[in-house]
Amino acid sequence: MKCVGALGKTMALSLSSRPSLFTSSIRNTFYSFPIRQFSTSLFVLYPSKNCSSTRNKLLRCHSNSFSTHAVATDSSEAPAAADERTNGDAPVEKIVLPTNESSDTLLRVRHTCAHVMAMAVQKLYPNAKVTIGPWIENGFYYDFDMEPLTDRDLKRIKKEMDRIISRNLPLVREEVSRDEAQRRIMAINEPYKVEILESIKEEPITIYHIGNEWWDLCAGPHVETTGKINKKAVELESVAGAYWRGDVKKPMLQRIYGTAWENEDQLKAYLHFKEEAKRRDHRRLGQDLDLFSIQDEAGGGLVFWHPKGAIIRHIIEDTWKKIHMERGYDLLYTPHVAKADLWKISGHLDFYKENMFDQMEIEEELYQLRPMNCPYHVLVYKRHLHSYRDFPIRVAELGTVYRYELSGSLHGLFRVRGFTQDDAHIFCLEDRIKDEIRGVLDLTEEILQQFGFDKYEVNLSTRPEKAVGDDEIWEKATSALKDALEDKGWSYQIDDGGGAFYGPKIDLKIEDALGRKWQCSTIQVDFNLPQRFDITYVDSNQERKRPIMIHRAVLGSLERFFGVLIENYAGDFPLWLSPIQARVLPVTDAQLQYCNEVGKKLKASGIRVEVCSGERLPKLIRNAEKQKIPLMAVVGPKEVETQTVTVRSRFAGELGNMSIDEFISRTKNASENRTFL
Repeated sequence: MKCVGALGKTMALSLSSRPSLFTSSIRNTFYSFPIRQFSTSLFVLYPSKNCSSTRNKLLRCHSNSFSTHAVATDSSEAPAAADERTNGDAPVEKIVLPTNESSDTLLRVRHTCAHVMAMAVQKLYPNAKVTIGPWIENGFYYDFDMEPLTDRDLKRIKKEMDRIISRNLPLVREEVSRDEAQRRIMAINEPYKVEILESIKEEPITIYHIGNEWWDLCAGPHVETTGKINKKAVELESVAGAYWRGDVKKPMLQRIYGTAWENEDQLKAYLHFKEEAKRRDHRRLGQDLDLFSIQDEAGGGLVFWHPKGAIIRHIIEDTWKKIHMERGYDLLYTPHVAKADLWKISGHLDFYKENMFDQMEIEEELYQLRPMNCPYHVLVYKRHLHSYRDFPIRVAELGTVYRYELSGSLHGLFRVRGFTQDDAHIFCLEDRIKDEIRGVLDLTEEILQQFGFDKYEVNLSTRPEKAVGDDEIWEKATSALKDALEDKGWSYQIDDGGGAFYGPKIDLKIEDALGRKWQCSTIQVDFNLPQRFDITYVDSNQERKRPIMIHRAVLGSLERFFGVLIENYAGDFPLWLSPIQARVLPVTDAQLQYCNEVGKKLKASGIRVEVCSGERLPKLIRNAEKQKIPLMAVVGPKEVETQTVTVRSRFAGELGNMSIDEFISRTKNASENRTFL
């Protein structure tokens, strides 16, 4: 197959408003975003409607996909009825998946399952040494020092777990002295437990027994007996290597992951969810759709944006810049490196060094790749003295930063070593904090809605125990954040004491099509950097005062946000965002010249188009479906004669025969208005 690209210039987008000192926790400040944070609540499984019948069989749908839709819900909601219907035909099944936080029973089941699994492993493999086995978001795991395991071994372990569960053995809590615990550990030769015991500071030491056959150091909680576990709601998922204590210099262990639920329906719903998440995995789709890659020759965690991915990034950046300029921000571009002294002033070298790359020496001076953009924006502010009349000052930058991450923690676009943040900083007066925060909330909503995200979880984090700034300014800033959220009409949760040491903050998680929540946007009031860099302004009394500095990001990291976009849409981007909006397909090579003429007209009109040939038409159509192209324009002898095209939309089915001008007009209108054609 031969495809000739004709990527037109990106058309103008319609962007109207839409309905203490540093501590070890500094990793969570200065826009350090977690890989992914999501929770599963209510989601709906339903089969998609069949592709409509077609007059032209060459344009029939080549795939019947099973789609999953996610709906946010409070975890306290009861399960919805299982026989609701979508579009009047296909049955819809709604299952509420509880979380460890919402269900104490589920947490106890998962924690007990970890112990039952460890007991089963040591019955089958007596030489296996146990380490730790916690519950996790969707289940549990346990690490063992033992021979490598296979999928077949997991089946054996699961059968042994089922036998233990069926025996309804009691779980008995026992308190012992530290010396007694050590004596028992030494008696059964469990060296890792000795190290764990040394790390436990509380007294007394608690042990949990399964019957009188197996025990583990543990603080609980657990179910009363193994029979409280529904063995049909438990599954062992995978085995992976994991270094003891996460240290590559220590032994490689076998980590067995499992999932556990309260009943079989929940397990089935989770497995459906897991399969759908796998289908949407941005790493696989990134390769299949040729969007990006991470090249071993260049190094781990460094992203290569391929032409199609780069087009989407270009659209994201254009959207972001246009909205920011409309909202009164000035755009900045700042260096990727700076003298190491800058990072001493900001505090990063003292308290963030483990996340920074090594320094480089240039002409007997030390330079540092930037891990953050904020010190640069402070330097721009400091270039001259400001008056109170100058405020607010808003600056924004799509700034690439570099952070050292262990190779084992790298994960596609979600955890990388070089990424671009949509940073912005606002310098304002104390009495304008609320207005500026409200403006950021409006801007955040507008940008996120452009990309299809309109459900959020909002958290307001207040003053931690160790913080800079006096009580009065903290109270004023925190009240301003609350007032802005209430003025906006957004519900929010308070994370008491969870603020950064330098100021209170608002964090916003967006919900994707599967109901997963991803932390993207953050708004942070900063009392620290203005003090460290000694930035001031002249007030109405000609006195020097210190301005308030607000950090904020909407998308977080472009790389990470792109990964979320890919998974949200399963790579099936809407027309306005799709890297290739249309493919022109000839029935035979006899129509190729006319197809090229059509492609040129579409390109000249700003439509991103490819002309593909060299295969039989059914295969060209299948290839376009696999590549998730929104529009196909098929050209046969009749279309050449009438100077038309026959159009099929991935989202709306067959659109019939139309003139080139009509096709261009409808495509541009749909793209500009964020609708389907």
